[in-house]
Amino acid sequence: MNILLIETATQICSVVLAADGKVLARRESDTPNAHSTSLSVFIDEVLKESHLTPRDLNAVCVSAGPGSYTGLRIGVSTAKGFCYALGIPLLSVPTLLSMAALYYRQHPDYHGLVCPMIDARRMECYTMMVKGERLKVKGEMEILRDTSADVIEAGCFDEWLDSGEVMFIGDGAEKTKELLGTHHNARYDNGFRLSADGMLELAESRLRDGKTEDVAYFEPFYLKDFVAKKSVVHGLREN
Repeated sequence: MNILLIETATQICSVVLAADGKVLARRESDTPNAHSTSLSVFIDEVLKESHLTPRDLNAVCVSAGPGSYTGLRIGVSTAKGFCYALGIPLLSVPTLLSMAALYYRQHPDYHGLVCPMIDARRMECYTMMVKGERLKVKGEMEILRDTSADVIEAGCFDEWLDSGEVMFIGDGAEKTKELLGTHHNARYDNGFRLSADGMLELAESRLRDGKTEDVAYFEPFYLKDFVAKKSVVHGLREN
C-alpha cells in the first residue's frame, strides 16, 4: 500500500512516500514561500528514490489545516490533481492531529496529553488537545478538544494541566511559553519539527476504513477567512 503524504500547512514543505507503515523516502524544506516551487520537485524525487511511478500509488493524503491559506491551497490542489488523474483515493488528516501523532511516535514512552499549537499571529494560536494511547493499537487518537483558534492567556489550559502533564509543541508553543510554562505540568519540546510522516498511521487507518474525501469538493480547513492585504512595492506610488 503506497501512500504519498503531503504537508504544506505551515512554513515547512514536506513530502513523504510510505509503504505498509514504513517511510521509503522524504523531502523537506523550511524555506519561506517555497511551496509552489518545491512541492512538485519533492514528489518527483521521492518517487524516483523509491523506484516507483505515480501509477504505483494507492492513495494521496494531504494535511487538511488549519494553517497557511496559500500553503493549504497548494497542497490540496496538488493532491487532488494526482488523485483525479490516477483515479485513486484522496485522504486528509487535520494538521494539528498529524503533529500530535508524530510526537507520540517519536516519544513512545510519553503518556501525557499533547497540545499541538500553530502560530496564528499576535497571541492567537490554532490548538487541539489530544490523547494518543490508541495510536499504536488502532492507528487513531482520542481528540479531547477539537481544533480551535484561541487567544492564549495565562491559565487558559489549567483545566488540562491540573489533571496531568501536557506537552505543548509547534511554533505557537514557543511564543506562549512565558504564559503557560509556569504551571508545574506544562512541558515543551522546542526541537519538534512538523513532517508529513505524522499522517502515516492515520492515513493508513482512513484508507482501510474507506474514510476518503470527495476529490471534486474537498476543501482544506482554513478556520479563519482569508484576508487579502495590500501589496507594497518600493519605488511605486499611487496616482
